[in-house]
Amino acid sequence: MPLLEPKPGLLRPRTAGEPSVDRVTDDRASGTPDGLRDALVAELGPHKVLHTVSDLVRYASDASPYRMVPRAVVVAETVADVSAVLRLARDHRRHVVFRAAGTSLNGQAQGDDILVDVRRHWAGVEILDGGARARIAPGTTVGRANIALSRHGRLMGPDPASSSAATVGGVVANNASGMTAGTTRNSYRLLSSVTAVLPSGTVVDTAAPDAEARLAAAEPELHAALLALKAEIEDDAELVARIRAKYALKNTSGYRLDAFLDGTTAVEILRGLMVGSEGTLGFIADTVFDTVPLDRLTWTALLFFPGLPAAAAAVPLFNQAGARAVELMDGNTLRACAEVDGVPADWRDVPQDCAALLVEFRAATPEEHLAHRWAAAEVVKGLDLVTPVPSVTNTFVTDPRTVRTYWHAREAFMTAVGKARPTGTTLVTEDFAVPPAHLAEACEALLEMQRRHGYDAAVAGHAAHGNLHFLLAFDAARPEDVERYAAFMAEFCAMVVDRFDGSLKAEHATGRNMTPFLEAEWGPRATGVMWRIKQLLDPHGVLAPGVVLDRDPRAHLKHLKTIPTIEAVADPCIECGFCEPVCPSRDLTTTPRQRIVLRREMLRQPAGSPVLDGLLDSYGYDAVDTCAGDSTCKIACPVGIDTGAMMKAFRHQRHGERAERTAERVAEHFAAVEKSVRAALGIAGHVGDGLLNRATGLARKAVTPDLVPEWISAIPGPASARLPRTRREEAAAVYFVACVNRIFAGPEGGEELPLPEAVVRLSERAGRPVWVPSDLTGSCCATIWHSKGYDDGNAFMANRTVERAWEWTDGGRLPLVVDASSCALGIGHEITPYLTPENKRRHERLDVVDSLVWAARELLPHLTATRKVGSAVIHPTCSMRHLGDVEQLEELARFTADEVSVPVYAECCGFAGDRGMLHKELTESATAHEAEEVLARDHDAYLSANRTCEIGMEHVTGRPYQSVLLLLERVTRPV
Repeated sequence: MPLLEPKPGLLRPRTAGEPSVDRVTDDRASGTPDGLRDALVAELGPHKVLHTVSDLVRYASDASPYRMVPRAVVVAETVADVSAVLRLARDHRRHVVFRAAGTSLNGQAQGDDILVDVRRHWAGVEILDGGARARIAPGTTVGRANIALSRHGRLMGPDPASSSAATVGGVVANNASGMTAGTTRNSYRLLSSVTAVLPSGTVVDTAAPDAEARLAAAEPELHAALLALKAEIEDDAELVARIRAKYALKNTSGYRLDAFLDGTTAVEILRGLMVGSEGTLGFIADTVFDTVPLDRLTWTALLFFPGLPAAAAAVPLFNQAGARAVELMDGNTLRACAEVDGVPADWRDVPQDCAALLVEFRAATPEEHLAHRWAAAEVVKGLDLVTPVPSVTNTFVTDPRTVRTYWHAREAFMTAVGKARPTGTTLVTEDFAVPPAHLAEACEALLEMQRRHGYDAAVAGHAAHGNLHFLLAFDAARPEDVERYAAFMAEFCAMVVDRFDGSLKAEHATGRNMTPFLEAEWGPRATGVMWRIKQLLDPHGVLAPGVVLDRDPRAHLKHLKTIPTIEAVADPCIECGFCEPVCPSRDLTTTPRQRIVLRREMLRQPAGSPVLDGLLDSYGYDAVDTCAGDSTCKIACPVGIDTGAMMKAFRHQRHGERAERTAERVAEHFAAVEKSVRAALGIAGHVGDGLLNRATGLARKAVTPDLVPEWISAIPGPASARLPRTRREEAAAVYFVACVNRIFAGPEGGEELPLPEAVVRLSERAGRPVWVPSDLTGSCCATIWHSKGYDDGNAFMANRTVERAWEWTDGGRLPLVVDASSCALGIGHEITPYLTPENKRRHERLDVVDSLVWAARELLPHLTATRKVGSAVIHPTCSMRHLGDVEQLEELARFTADEVSVPVYAECCGFAGDRGMLHKELTESATAHEAEEVLARDHDAYLSANRTCEIGMEHVTGRPYQSVLLLLERVTRPV
């Protein structure tokens, strides 16, 4: 459905200035050329080929400073699909680029011809040998793989800061490492085997017992050439020494030449070459990793030093003491991280000359942990430390919250500094490595060079390995800015190579940005070998031209993307993609990053642009309508960008005065609405699903799918109109029964009471009675209006509820317990911008408590489980994540069940109040992986604490999801 604009040109550029230099041109408005689209559809089927201009633009940007618009996007589902695309590209002289998470920082996931999405259908983890090994599909994020492995006390070795979003295939393809991987725990060292699809279409499983014979039979020339090149390299003593010296440091520049020294067979060489090949030698279709111990006991400190030299001098001391991670942050980095959620605000006051080390020891046993504590204490004794701000203690801690804050700040380096960049500028993130002994000297040289070229100086990095990161911001639309950037890069590369003999790319891989400087680092002999490798494996040049190898000395200055200024809530976005794995619509329409990328393209376009018309035609459904508005993207974003808020603002802009007034009248008469909906649900219980589906379908066509819900069979019957009778005297809390629990009944069958009755009985049983106000009907958390962008109705209900809550709680004396997590979030946080000044003051005095927290904190200590169930699976909701009470859901579940499962893919269900009824495809897509996990076995209970989310999960699984409080009441009944 097109975006409904109450005023013509609502989302069009406000001024008709010069079009952006990198705008999508008018000839691309029709999307994929017909010939290419037809050829791909003939090979793969229409559902695997994305071809509209909107499809192409949303795949055109990644976390790098580059931007290339593909001609077509293929969503590959199988190895056969990949082989078919490669065959077609070879036969028609086309190019192919593979893209998974799009978190790579140097343009590796971008191309201007056929782009293949290898994230959506390529997820899964198979635990092998009790966790000692794992088979991991390439579209699986490192974070999800680690969740699965952690249950066996193991982890992957690579741990990039983007682990929550980066996929395993991309991590292998770039040999990404991270905080603790160094040179020994990266993909090159821990990848046991790989299944690779070569550009010819040949599939090689390096773990197969007859892999060598198969490769020799399928690719005899390649097999022989790899072994011949191995012999040639080994005969060149100078080259061998150079290769070994280069990999003594972290190094991802060029192809992994030590594969020829470490591998004894052609298949082993091929396995090594695939690591760090950046999609230029083949597709990584499957991986088997040797894993590393989790080492759960940590000892962590953030230590502040008066300057970089003092911090750098301490690094080898901590290395020698056995520290697993030693991370460096300079003063400007620390100041920028003050904008990161959870980081103390007084970090803004850290002196610029200051530097900090984040040091962490990890141990498997108490004895090893104690030894680390003694070793750390001995090192700290001799250090010159400072305490620049009150929140800094300069001591080692084990408190999980403090440790998470430290690591969250460090991992947010790129996004935090990126948020502080001038609006309209492009961000470049670079990394390099020098011998650790030269760490301080390299830091000082880099900072001086940044200042001299007019860049805000900031540096951070994996100090234990001499690996440093820095960021530059410039306006890619200004030729003089591009030339300033070119001059900096030339001087920087010369400094790293000539002064330190370092690695120009320590862990981000060559990509497009370092191709002109590869020979300066490696020399002509080694670089020549790399060109021969590319020719051997990809003789037709099908895969990712311009990535890793490029003879153009200005290749790194091509395809730089401009960053048009958009809505303030999203303008700081650097397109890193950290938001994408948690987005409910990620496999249906668009992700938060893609919503922003599309919006920026709109701002690149001039007046009368057919490209803009095409983008607007699809943006309504793809971006606005199918956004759940759950704002989990804000949680995933290190700097808290809330793309959901931007979509809700667009929904508001759709509404004219009449629509706003109607929504406000609904709020004013919400008590009558409740009664009407309960009556309708009662009638629906006597009518078949088929008839209801047809009736709602016709209504949706007549009005709009974004206002008329679609009937789903999981919709329960009506709740009782009568709430439990309670007494205000001696009540420990006021019980706010959410409107969803006043309207919808709980799951059918079983021994459970209605939820309001269960909460009242539980609280009485624990000696903490609650009071249900008699005038509760008609009150609401206002989320119904907030999520749809109806500001007037939102403001009316927000203020009504606060005024009533103020009276019910005796001016904030009693806590207000809310029995739906989304409503607790709404009343506790989301309504505040819509309150009058007086009600804001009242709201500050209110203690709004999610019923999960109430039960875990106030009731559990006084309850006894008399008959636990055997197993339960839980669904943490997005609102629980916002409120930070997922732990309470787990605690309550473990109190009621002997075994509790938390799905690896437990994310927002996309039901989002009623959005799952308006667009049931959103919930079905959002929960596909979670539902597969849930249905893999039977459980005795299916638990959450938000009725609409429970309805959504029941819709996709067919299992009776219910509030954990219902089960808690049942298992604590006196025998």
